Amino acid sequence: MYLDAREFALRDEVIAALGSTPQNLSAVLEKVRPVLLELIPAEYMGLCIVTPGQPIEYTWHVPGPRVPLLEQYDAEVMEADFVRKTLVHNIDRVMRDSEMVSRKELEASLLYQRSREQALRLEHVMAVLLDIQPGVLCGFTLYRDRRRPFSEHAISLLTGLTRMLSGAVRNCRAFEAATLGVNLLDQMHEKPGAAYIVVDPPARERLRSRHAEVLLNKWFTHSDIHSSGLPLILVEKLAELVHSSPEQRLERSTWVRTLDDVYRVVKFVELPSLEGPRSWALLLHEIPRSIPLPEDMKSRLTDAQIIIAQAVLRSWTNEQIASETGLSIETVKTHIKNIFSRERLNCDNRADFIYQAAKLMRPI
Repeated sequence: MYLDAREFALRDEVIAALGSTPQNLSAVLEKVRPVLLELIPAEYMGLCIVTPGQPIEYTWHVPGPRVPLLEQYDAEVMEADFVRKTLVHNIDRVMRDSEMVSRKELEASLLYQRSREQALRLEHVMAVLLDIQPGVLCGFTLYRDRRRPFSEHAISLLTGLTRMLSGAVRNCRAFEAATLGVNLLDQMHEKPGAAYIVVDPPARERLRSRHAEVLLNKWFTHSDIHSSGLPLILVEKLAELVHSSPEQRLERSTWVRTLDDVYRVVKFVELPSLEGPRSWALLLHEIPRSIPLPEDMKSRLTDAQIIIAQAVLRSWTNEQIASETGLSIETVKTHIKNIFSRERLNCDNRADFIYQAAKLMRPI
């Protein structure tokens, strides 16, 4: 690709802006926009983060002048979006509208008609769909409101910037997630009864709240403590979680033990990080064993399921429940499975059910 001196200078400015200290993604795009649109002339630009789910979420970042068409990116527009439909089969490839649809099809499209209604006249498009991280894509698009097609040279220029653009989006997302995590810990730290420990796996402690110290001294003896100063059972639990899949972590993220009339509960939460291994927060709680079934949970269960759920909250085994209710153990297991299902209480297991019930009765 041949670049003249002006293009070299502009490209370096764009790269410097994209590689600057991570910050809010919208702020980065505002900084990049004037230089990028001078390097590759266009009237509008937009970046869309596509995240999985039901339904799939589309989050638009549009620096500069408002583009109502993108602000109103509803299901109808999404379904008619020829750009999205083409790029999803051409990940990481920069494409022009002429490679997606014919001129006749473009002018007949809902996107084009909507743009004319809004006095935008989006005549030409050049876009790329980037694979940012597993399950998350980023669509970047340049728009021209005059009949001036994007050239092969423009494609080469944008192609040369896609790696830096992907990195900038990843860094900004990580920065925002880390900021959210720090703010969460700050809020927890301000609560006098908050009990938490922040640990770098496998067992390097970074932070411990005062109430966590109280609970650990109450729950564990000297012989229970690992050489790191943390309880050995919690170090082993964290090691198990670190090497588990995301799905397994959902099922195993709560540790529960009973003593006398209380549950000892530790919730393991992986914290976001800009780079490198992630820290974990261990949230400690003491919960009375005699937890009543919250009304919110009751409203989602049948009468038979309510009886079983109340027995689980009393720490009864399946055998005890079967004996008390006159049901077979298999029937008890089926009831518990249905109680924990997404259609009912959406709990991962008994420990999570106890935790969620206690949380509803007394927010923790």
